[in-house]
Amino acid sequence: MNIIRNDRLIHRNSRIAMITTFGGLFVLLGGLLISFKSPEQMGLSWAALMLGFLLSQLGIYFSNRWGRHPRPDEQLDTALKGLDSRHTLYHYSTPVPHLLVGPSGLWVIMPYYQRGTITCSNGRLKQKGNLGLSFLKVFAQEGLGRPDLEVDGAIDSLRSYLGKRMEGYDLPSINAAMVFTNPKVELDIPEGETPPAPAVLLKGLKSLVRKEAKSKSLSQEKVKLIEDALLRTKS
Repeated sequence: MNIIRNDRLIHRNSRIAMITTFGGLFVLLGGLLISFKSPEQMGLSWAALMLGFLLSQLGIYFSNRWGRHPRPDEQLDTALKGLDSRHTLYHYSTPVPHLLVGPSGLWVIMPYYQRGTITCSNGRLKQKGNLGLSFLKVFAQEGLGRPDLEVDGAIDSLRSYLGKRMEGYDLPSINAAMVFTNPKVELDIPEGETPPAPAVLLKGLKSLVRKEAKSKSLSQEKVKLIEDALLRTKS
């Protein structure tokens, strides 16, 4: 499997992760110090606490993606190891953060680092957990958000991008996979529920890709056209 990675963006965002994380902690501590030493400046204290909280949340967002090891791109590299050289895995170098292109099709891969139990209700994924987990969701980890909207947005973005660069060619269908990478996560999808895209643990990603490839695959000619389109700048 070939891997194309935007190392410059990863390096830049890892620095942002470090700065916002430590900056947020510094500002939070400053706000607490003001509240103890100068109670009459409670307005300034609250402002510092709010700013520190926002910075820490931004730090969590960047750290989950670029500031920790193994990073999501490194985890996906390992999970898909063994796919043949006709496959190319793109990290942060296409309209979507992680894209797999090859005979197995086009796969928009969306990693999630949330812990706890992930379930589905009326087509929407939800995160369950105890009170401690709820506390962590607010102060120590990023919330699950709206994967249903994220999946649709990522597919539409990629389809629009390729459509402009492959005029005159039929675009293949675009698959998506939601991959939960945290070792402390469990998937509990009730029978009959349909997530916005297949939801799998990290260890199940390669099996999912190979399973879908058995029923529908891309010709090497179409794979080459897509790879050329991804590398070509629209004039």
